[in-house]
Amino acid sequence: MDWKSLNTLKGENNDMASKRKMVFGYRMEFGDISPCPEEAETVQYIYTAYLTGASFRHLAKELDKMDVPYDAGKHWNVNMVARILEDSRYIGTEVYPALISAEQLQAVQERRKQKRSIPSRTPAQAALYRLCGGTVPDSVARKVLKILNQVVGDPQLIKIEAFGVPSTEDIRRLRLELDRLLHTPPVDEEVARQKAMELAVLTLISVQMEEYEAHRLRSILGRRSKMVELDAELLRQGVQSVECQGDDVRVHLKNGQCLEA
Repeated sequence: MDWKSLNTLKGENNDMASKRKMVFGYRMEFGDISPCPEEAETVQYIYTAYLTGASFRHLAKELDKMDVPYDAGKHWNVNMVARILEDSRYIGTEVYPALISAEQLQAVQERRKQKRSIPSRTPAQAALYRLCGGTVPDSVARKVLKILNQVVGDPQLIKIEAFGVPSTEDIRRLRLELDRLLHTPPVDEEVARQKAMELAVLTLISVQMEEYEAHRLRSILGRRSKMVELDAELLRQGVQSVECQGDDVRVHLKNGQCLEA
């Protein structure tokens, strides 16, 4: 090792004194830098796992389970993982022996570049994700847009009526209680009558709420123009859920009505 390389190494060691005495994966032996077996294997594991799809967070959790700390007494974190994945010294220099191939480092850099270039979800995409309960293909988003634009073009498609018998959690509970009362002799007619009245009132309120929602949706949609792309606020205001089965898409509105495409 020449004096220039030795001075470089000393400078690096001094800079990292508060964190590590040596670049992770190496150790000093008789004045030369050589791979530290356990740490070198960990570096290779990190590169291999990342290239097979592991995230920084997942890697940090897995590395915490191993008895190979980055800094003694500290847990692994995503910054430590990132530091290792961006360190070009691991492919070998005049000072540091190679722990990985240049191809591995390049592949890691390409994957990181691709992840940075992936655009984040728009508000509408995020709203549609929640309504569908998962990632939504563009074809589904287009069908939802088509359905909503049909209603924007003709708000009278929103029916001012209840769609089936409403079924909230309270209604289901009362229905079960009433059913048990009527099928458990001797029947307490007064209690059964009271439960039946409660059930009727709740059902009526639910029907009225559906009719109110229908009028509200007509008002909202009647003030809008047809959309070029989905609007997050409209999805939040008017859609209860989106159901996808194969090529069929069903949009469940907040008044209980279901529209299909």
